[in-house]
Amino acid sequence: MANIFPKWSNKAPRKAVIGSTLVFVVLIMGMTYYFTPKYSNVGYQPIQPVAFDHSLHVGQLGLDCRYCHTYVDRSEHSNIPGANTCMNCHNQIRTDSEALSPIRESYQSGKPVYWVKIHNTPDYVYFNHAVHVNRGVSCVECHGQVNEMKVVFQDKSLTMLFCLNCHRSPENFIRPIDEVYNLNWKPESQAAQVEMGKQFVHDWKVTPPTSCSGCHR
Repeated sequence: MANIFPKWSNKAPRKAVIGSTLVFVVLIMGMTYYFTPKYSNVGYQPIQPVAFDHSLHVGQLGLDCRYCHTYVDRSEHSNIPGANTCMNCHNQIRTDSEALSPIRESYQSGKPVYWVKIHNTPDYVYFNHAVHVNRGVSCVECHGQVNEMKVVFQDKSLTMLFCLNCHRSPENFIRPIDEVYNLNWKPESQAAQVEMGKQFVHDWKVTPPTSCSGCHR
């Protein structure tokens, strides 16, 4: 009886399996590499209900971060200000601005303005703002130059490796306590930063955890 299928078809199933496996591996590698926060979150810049310009309020007017984010140095969370904080100034400045109508309505009604959260950490990650800023870690290390942002966006990946790079070598990042909220501060050089940072690490007994239990509680 003559063969129905040509001889090359004997190898077709094996080639199909190998080809499918290679495609699957390439897809997984691509997803692992490109679907990380570095690529999926960095640059995230949602439209907010009120166009708050950090470059104006912080960069030009010089507002301290703690004026709005009042609990950043006392709590694990950095709070978003209520409308009453905004109205401390805006009951005298730009009182009829249409752009500020959601703030005035919130102030009068007591209902919060629903800001869109930009920087998110997974539920299984523990992060304490107060611990970091009270040991010389400035806002810019995690949030970038917010004082230059007209519209705030996610500037850093905030991945586990991002955090570990700082925890393993904190001398490269910590600064004098009185310069934490000075977002324009820069060390004279990287060498000066390391020398100063090592002194702070010693004096303040900075021992960032690098084990899993340090951040996954």
